[in-house]
Order: sequence, then structure tokens, then C-alpha cells
Amino acid sequence: MEIRRDFYLNKLIKRKHNGLIKIVTGIRRCGKSYLLNNLFYNYLLESGVDDEHIIRFAFDSGDDLHLIGENLVQIEKEKRGVNPEKFMAYIRSRIMDDRMYYLLLDEIQMLDCFETVLNGYLRKTNMDVYVSGSNARLLSKDIATEFAGRGDEVHMYPLSFAEFMTVYNGDRYIGLSEYMLYGGIPMVVLREGREEKAAALQNLFKEIYIKDITRRNKVKNIGELEDLLNILSSSIGSLINPEKLKNTFRSVKKSRITSATIKKYLDYFEDSFLIETAQRYDIRGKAYIDTPKKYYFSDLGLRNARINFRQLEETHSMENVIFNELCMRGYSVDVGVVQIAEREQNGNVRRKQLEVDFVCNLGSSRYYIQSAYSLPDETKRAQEIRPFRKIDDSFRKIIITKDIVQPYYDDYGILTVSIYDFLLNPEILK
Repeated sequence: MEIRRDFYLNKLIKRKHNGLIKIVTGIRRCGKSYLLNNLFYNYLLESGVDDEHIIRFAFDSGDDLHLIGENLVQIEKEKRGVNPEKFMAYIRSRIMDDRMYYLLLDEIQMLDCFETVLNGYLRKTNMDVYVSGSNARLLSKDIATEFAGRGDEVHMYPLSFAEFMTVYNGDRYIGLSEYMLYGGIPMVVLREGREEKAAALQNLFKEIYIKDITRRNKVKNIGELEDLLNILSSSIGSLINPEKLKNTFRSVKKSRITSATIKKYLDYFEDSFLIETAQRYDIRGKAYIDTPKKYYFSDLGLRNARINFRQLEETHSMENVIFNELCMRGYSVDVGVVQIAEREQNGNVRRKQLEVDFVCNLGSSRYYIQSAYSLPDETKRAQEIRPFRKIDDSFRKIIITKDIVQPYYDDYGILTVSIYDFLLNPEILK
């Protein structure tokens, strides 16, 4: 069964022949290779490009490496990258005329000096280059430095709920529960049965994500890194501070880990796209607060597998799903803080911080969003909208609830929508 990824396919189509290196990034197994080597490849064929002018090469494929005289096992043993001279010689042998050639290169970070190689191809007027990679530090950072404005990133996520529903055989209510439990990694979604899905997720963590992170960053104390990942898995949507985590490790694990090491491990998780950060933003003061921060998993299924499908709080899971959806739609997402001063009954003035779950920015647009699992009465609603009423700008304010409701505005101009409508209708916020 094919899962259409038109959201990302259209991004690639719009970037055709733009003179830049199109770079597809994202967590391992989110569908980058399938996007390039199947969906985009088939699009090129259907649009009239002949197969000889499409060069596909995967740097983690033993068969493809054999074409250039490289050996995958030998590369792994020698802890080196693919020889760029051998690869470039192969590409030269494939270029037979001056017509446009499309290079679809998978797991490009395994090629030594890949920045130099790709920049060289930009000088070729008959080459349109598309690459994929799984590591932020190897790719996203280099877009701004080595590529000096010549890279065009398309960041890919696991299946959105809308994409998930295209292959789910059921209604959206049961579908969302399944999605919040097993996530949107395509190979997991296509598995039949709960045991098979759970086993696939556990195996991905064991055989891919942890190994990737520890090997790439030469982590010696793997136990500490996994302990930190377990803490993050149990704390999605909670404020995380490396210094407090250090104290937790010392009191509970009797570990001498430093806050600097914890910060480094957190960076490793982000660089692998396993988690994403939401920084706190003082809405009134218009300034960022450095610490603590919130961390969300790129895929809830992976998070749930990490805690063996225990501690499945729907409120936090729903918040994580909303965060991922907003990021996928291109918003920069922060956690909002509203500083207020209230006079207590004894006459003392007490300063408080009210929280807005998400402050979402895209160009000149901004939305303030609260994730409310349920709004059973006016008391709960008043609690959710209280931070909104302390914000004195005109940007739209929205509550997303799991209650089944028709979208409506209240007397304060605050929009309430169900999470089902939010996830399935990208235009609903507008």
C-alpha cells in the first residue's frame, strides 16, 4: 500500500530547477528515501523525463556502493565515509549529453566532503540535485555555512494525522487514538496488529536510533544517555532544566553526570530529529527565556515504545500531536509566558506567570494556542482563556480541544475548535 506524501512532493516540485541543492532532512524512517526514490522519481517519469536522465544513488546501499567500487562493510569497519572521487567518477560516466539530469542522492552524509561535491554540481547547468539525510548537525548547519545560501531544505516529519487517515480503515475518532498510541512512522503504520506495531517501534529504537546517536557522537556512557531519554519520554510537555536533571541523576541514580553533559545529550537527541525543543517566550516583555525548555517527540509512537506503552497521559500526548502538526505546517513554535501582578486579599502584590501552550509564528502571522483536553464547564474554560485575556495584542487566540464541537468564537473573539478539525483542515486557523 502506497502512502501519498503530497505535502512534501509538492514542495520538491515547486523547487525544481531553482539552482539550489534540495535537501530533505528528517528522522530516520520517516519516509525521506521513499519520497525521493519513489514518489518524486515517478513524478519525473510521468512528467516526461526519461529514466537515463534520473540518477538515483543511496550511500547506505551495498548494491549502489558496489557500482563505484566501494564496500559497505569495509566502510563501516574503517569508520570512514564514501570516497568522493569514486562517486564523482561514476556520475561523470552517467552524463552523456547536455540535457537536464536529476540527481537523487540518499543518506548524503555518508559521503566524505559532500558539501564540496554538491557545491561543484551546482556549477553544472544541466544538473538538478536532490539529497536526503538524517542528521541535523551534518546537514541543516551546513546549509547556512558550507552551502552559503545554495541549499534549500525541506524538513520531513513522520505521517501527519491527515496522511495517516488516508490509509487507516476506520473513523477519525478511533484513528486519532491509534495515531496517538503508535505514531506515524510509515513502516509501523502499515504493520497489522498491535503486537507487530509495538515490536517494530521497540526494534527501531534498539537497532537504529540509539545506535546512530551513540556511534555518531562516540558516547561512552550509553546507560546515562538512555536514562535521560527515559526521563524525557516521561516528561513530554514539562519544563526541563539540565541543572535540575543533574540533581535528579545524583539523588536517584547516584550518578556524577554534569549539567553540561546532559545539555550535550539533549543536543544529540535534537540533532537526530528524535525530539524538538520549544523555548519559552515572554509575550509582554517580547524576550526569550533561556531555561527551562519543553521537549516534544517527533513521533509519539517512539516515545510510547520507550516507556513500554505505560504512562499514556492523553493530555500530554495531545499537546505533542498539536506541536508536531504546527511545526510540520512551517510555524516557529514557542511556549508563551504572560507575566502578571495580582493583589492578594492581604494587600500584597504577587507576581505570577501564566502559560500559553504555543506561540506560533509564520511570517507576519501569529497565533496563540491552548491545548485543552476537555472543556466540561465554564470554570475550566475560564481557566484556559485567562492567559489570553492578559495579552493585549490583536493576534488570533485559539483553544484546541478533544471535545467534539463545531468551531465557534466566544464573546472575547477566542476561537474554539476540535483537534479533529484542526488536524484534518490546515485552513481552520485562518
